[in-house]
Amino acid sequence: MSKHGRILVAMSGGIDSSLAAVLLHEEGYEVIGMTMKTWDYASSGGTKKETGCCSLDSINDARNIAVSLGFPHYILDIRNEFGDAVIDHFTGEYLDGRTPNPCVMCNTHIKWDALLRRADRLDCEHIATGHYAHIRQDVSEGPSNGRYVISKGVDTLKDQSYVLWGVSQESLARTILPLGNLRKTEIREMATERGFMELVSKSESYEICFVPDNDYRGFLKRRVPTLEAEVAGGNFVMESTGKVVGKHEGYPFYTIGQRKGLGIALGHPVFVTEIRKDTNEVILGLDKDLYRNGMLVSKLNLQKYPSIDAPLQTVTKVRYKDAGTPATIMQTASDKIEVHFDEGVSAIAPGQSAVFYEGNDVIGGGWIMKSFNQE
Repeated sequence: MSKHGRILVAMSGGIDSSLAAVLLHEEGYEVIGMTMKTWDYASSGGTKKETGCCSLDSINDARNIAVSLGFPHYILDIRNEFGDAVIDHFTGEYLDGRTPNPCVMCNTHIKWDALLRRADRLDCEHIATGHYAHIRQDVSEGPSNGRYVISKGVDTLKDQSYVLWGVSQESLARTILPLGNLRKTEIREMATERGFMELVSKSESYEICFVPDNDYRGFLKRRVPTLEAEVAGGNFVMESTGKVVGKHEGYPFYTIGQRKGLGIALGHPVFVTEIRKDTNEVILGLDKDLYRNGMLVSKLNLQKYPSIDAPLQTVTKVRYKDAGTPATIMQTASDKIEVHFDEGVSAIAPGQSAVFYEGNDVIGGGWIMKSFNQE
């Protein structure tokens, strides 16, 4: 009998998830490793060698760790589920003039649900991942009592709480995050001490797993063969004057805040400030034109509190590497929040995640629908 029971660990083959499995094994859990095959890169039409969490090399790396420590390892093929939820959403958001966040979709709708279903079949009480964040059950008196709360990991450079806002209470109740109290440097030291030198020297991928060449435009064109012909030739329009200053390749191929790759020279830097799907216009402006001090957020998942019944002071992040900006949030419907920032925030992109923090705790998050400037 194991000391702590049976646990299913998501193993991508990288150093973080591998060490999560190693540490749980050393703590006395009966570990079962599972690597999820989410995407077959060959079918995307890309030109680079398959790398990252879905590659054969990564699957073998995860299995080698399991074999070396004597615990079982399985491969879970979820390509159909992944394609339906993540890739269709990714494509659809760009076609709607927004900028998607596929990692949040994957965590929320694919990985946790898929892992928990297999955990039930394997009689595992808990699942674990290699994310740098904490989970706790709040035992304080008040509206958060009994709820499961995500909070930031101690390594501020690696903290991944931002991408976990969509995980449900039911899923958090069964999740363990072993790396929340550790820094990346410590993980590398632990791997070195245990002789896992291949993990230490392995390069990390920060690309979208199904777009390993980072060419999302090419991916969209392969995914929707008629797209290029349908959207080419729209107008670049200056925000300040309404003047047409050139033609673009199609609104799905641009993102809010983009400066490079516009294919237009005006004698000074300009940025994409708005994308108008209905008229196929890409609006350009100066750096100062990117700032907005309000936004609407929809499809909420609240973690720390069951609802926001009064205006609440937060620090709100609008992208993964965002330091966050003080803001007041007000829930206007069961799945909508209005955000008023204390100061303007640059390049708020509809389709990205907004995540609300109270100290280190994640209050919850949702998808950015639109940004605006308050009167």
